[in-house]
Amino acid sequence: MKSLKLLGLIAFIICIFSLTALAGDFDGSRSLLCATMDVVECVPGGKCQRVTHDSINAPKFVIINFKENSMSIPGASKNRPPSKIERTESVDGKLILQGAEDGIEGVRDGLGWTIAISEETGDMVLSASGDQVGFVVFGACTPQ
Repeated sequence: MKSLKLLGLIAFIICIFSLTALAGDFDGSRSLLCATMDVVECVPGGKCQRVTHDSINAPKFVIINFKENSMSIPGASKNRPPSKIERTESVDGKLILQGAEDGIEGVRDGLGWTIAISEETGDMVLSASGDQVGFVVFGACTPQ
């Protein structure tokens, strides 16, 4: 009977440590590879439509490097340097990242962005807004 209780206690401890390790994957302690899946573009007047990655020059994958506070595109050329993460904060079980981009030099295409990553599942929502346009991108992240 004692050995059965001991075995149950050991199993319980292993489960707790496994859940703790899993939760740590999305808390900003490890780099993440994120896949963007659904992209929605909105303009004034409430007109929103689903668009393709290519139509708005959005990457299908991004790497979030918390040590360098940067976000980059795997295999990107030097013409597309990493984006700087200006702010990181944990709020209600979500890791929130924020930044701003100037875009193409000489073109009025700069925008501000926010990414919310579920610390439990790795699900991601990116929102970005610029001049008379907003984007919402849904995706998921995995530890790298």
